[in-house]
Amino acid sequence: MSTQSEEPLDVERIRGEFPILERDVGDGQRVVYLDNAATSQTPDRVVDAMDDYYRETNSNVHRGIHHLSQEASLAYEEAHDRLAEFVGASGGREEMVFTKNTTEGLNLVAHGWGLRELDEGDEVVLTEMEHHSSLVTWQQIAKRTGADLKFIAVDDEGRLDMDHAQEIIGPDTEMVSVTHVSNTLGTVNPISDLADLAHEHGSYVFADGAQAVPHQSVDVEDLGVDFYAFSGHKMCGPTGIGGLYGKSHLLDAMEPFMYGGGMVRKVEFEETTWADVPEKFEAGTPPIAEGIALAEAADYLDDIGRERIDRHERDLVEYAMNRLGEFDDIEVYGPPAGERAGLVSFNLEGVHAHDLASIMNDHAVAIRPGDHCTQPLHDVLGTAASARASFYLYNTKAEVDALVEAIDDARQLFA
Repeated sequence: MSTQSEEPLDVERIRGEFPILERDVGDGQRVVYLDNAATSQTPDRVVDAMDDYYRETNSNVHRGIHHLSQEASLAYEEAHDRLAEFVGASGGREEMVFTKNTTEGLNLVAHGWGLRELDEGDEVVLTEMEHHSSLVTWQQIAKRTGADLKFIAVDDEGRLDMDHAQEIIGPDTEMVSVTHVSNTLGTVNPISDLADLAHEHGSYVFADGAQAVPHQSVDVEDLGVDFYAFSGHKMCGPTGIGGLYGKSHLLDAMEPFMYGGGMVRKVEFEETTWADVPEKFEAGTPPIAEGIALAEAADYLDDIGRERIDRHERDLVEYAMNRLGEFDDIEVYGPPAGERAGLVSFNLEGVHAHDLASIMNDHAVAIRPGDHCTQPLHDVLGTAASARASFYLYNTKAEVDALVEAIDDARQLFA
């Protein structure tokens, strides 16, 4: 299935698979889409996979006897196996739960494991660069259980302070929840080292892979994590679908996050027993078309080669940082180009990030202004907001140049 090679991406061919990139967004301007950390675009073959489901297979899954239900059930179950394979989980569908997104994956573990296992005096260790989906979730679980939150510090170059990590991960730590790749700084965190450290103290590790899975090869078993979550809409897939990997014995022991049809084995008036994983955590009619299309997105990315995608993005972010580094009035946040994933957050002196993004939009350049759901991190950085340009397999250096030209226009307007 994979066609990995050392050859660079054929970006023009790839762009032809994303018709939206040819869209005229006004005044004859073609969109320059640099907001991929928020949501990636979707290629024709993934859209076709959803369309084919609704045109030819549409039926509810499981329990149905008729042909369409059997066909839909098989495709949906095989999609679990495909996404498990995609992230290196050898246990197949028994280790892959479909969720709405990374946020639901975090909540599923926090409620299904955290509410049951955490107690007063227990500790959950996060990082200062966590997305709100992680920070707020564990914050609220800690308030309900009496557990304490600790945060691994971020140094001046946007890296995790691993000496500090060794200080605060200890015998009272029950969970270490960390983003694999920062959606603000682009920092690629040492997940394996953190997993080793956590396991030395008998604690579990949850990794937020929303910004990693779409862009680089991920093997959850090599990383050593206990849980790993990701979102489909950031990896060329549909919205409303994501995946949660969990070690099978942990998922088996966890309580369901939601209740209803489809997640039960036997229901009596006084008692209910749960279905096996993953059905236990997928109450109600699941995202059938989205799951099937997500498997197609996984095929699409592997057909191109995630190592090639990663190299392409790193080349783009190095070029972007060199271009931005030409100007003294631009502050870039995070580690050097060689140590980060394909995104860059920055500020132009004297121009608020939202004003900058508005001017960008006048040039048909789509970026993301704000705190990127990392308000505490922005407090650490000493700024209320930043502008973020994030790259993917279909972006080009010419689009980076368009970004820089639009920044120069903002510079002139606010001079």
